Amino acid sequence: MNVDYSFLDIEWLYYLVVIVISILVSVSAIPSIIFVARERHLYDDLQSHRKEHDHGIPRLGGVAIFCSFTIVSLLFAKYDAVLPTNILLTSCIILFAVGLKDDLAGAGPGTKFAMQFLVGSILVLLGNVRLTSLYGVFDVFEIPLYLSISISILLIMFIVNAFNLIDGIDGLAGTIGLVVNLTFAVLFIHMGQIEMASLAFSMVGAIVGFLIYNYSPAKIFMGDTGSLLIGLVSVVLAFKFIELNKFTSNEIRPVFYSAPAIAVAILIIPLFDTFRIFSIRILKRQSPFRADRNHIHHRILRLGFSHIQTTLLLALTNLLFIYIALNLRSWGNFVLIFMFLAICIFINWITTIWIRIKDRGFFKVYFLYK
Repeated sequence: MNVDYSFLDIEWLYYLVVIVISILVSVSAIPSIIFVARERHLYDDLQSHRKEHDHGIPRLGGVAIFCSFTIVSLLFAKYDAVLPTNILLTSCIILFAVGLKDDLAGAGPGTKFAMQFLVGSILVLLGNVRLTSLYGVFDVFEIPLYLSISISILLIMFIVNAFNLIDGIDGLAGTIGLVVNLTFAVLFIHMGQIEMASLAFSMVGAIVGFLIYNYSPAKIFMGDTGSLLIGLVSVVLAFKFIELNKFTSNEIRPVFYSAPAIAVAILIIPLFDTFRIFSIRILKRQSPFRADRNHIHHRILRLGFSHIQTTLLLALTNLLFIYIALNLRSWGNFVLIFMFLAICIFINWITTIWIRIKDRGFFKVYFLYK
């Protein structure tokens, strides 16, 4: 049965209804989730050396995000022409199941990566959610189908895990997810892609409802259930944004030039943090998946910032990169992406110096570098 959307013919009203209902579903679900978690003692792992809290906090906030996003997407999202609904929601349900298993009883890395590979394969092969070009990076444009499939699956897995890895302090993963999805929503509106914008707004509302309970002091965490889902939806939006702004002929021009660089700027915080962490661990001949306290949010906390200050600082940094990308998009993908990398490396270097000054004192650091 087709739903009559005539009462939502006004575009801004349509988006408003999507966001409001998504927020309401998320907000109303979380108190019940907290109650059940406390009754069943389903708390975050207090024994982990990576935790920032000294008391048990439920980590099932992702259940509310999943329920809100799924319900609102099924009710209102009109994206069948651009992205098959059944493919997207099937992928979300698989990741939800894996995340819930990990949050409740733990899941081995082999199982998690196998399911992420399955999800990536479903999206790429059945949903056609893939990159078909390198868009001039390294002077490469069109790529063979087998390479397109391989790169797309690996990037989906990388970005999904990147969001999972930045979920380390109150409000961070949710706030970055909010920035990412809200930015894509605005860009899709500008492109006239109502169906993709409504998908992004469904996630925006779900995250807003969750963040009400997640900002410090947190009453609930999103857990892997939430971070994996946010990462999945974010990478799907990124791929679609890039492909919908691809040059298809001399007559058809993209709305946004340098779309891949813009997508990198939107995802810069989880992307660079994961790239940096993996590189350091590999150089030390350690497993890239070995847990530690060397993530960007841990480093900022060492400087004396609070959870909320760290979250806002990283969110503002994310917005600054987006602003730069949108204003300099005429520079091209290759220049912008490597400029972003250089800026991130410089910021990381400054942060390292600052940490050493704080830990060792100015003169020790001065003579160390001299």
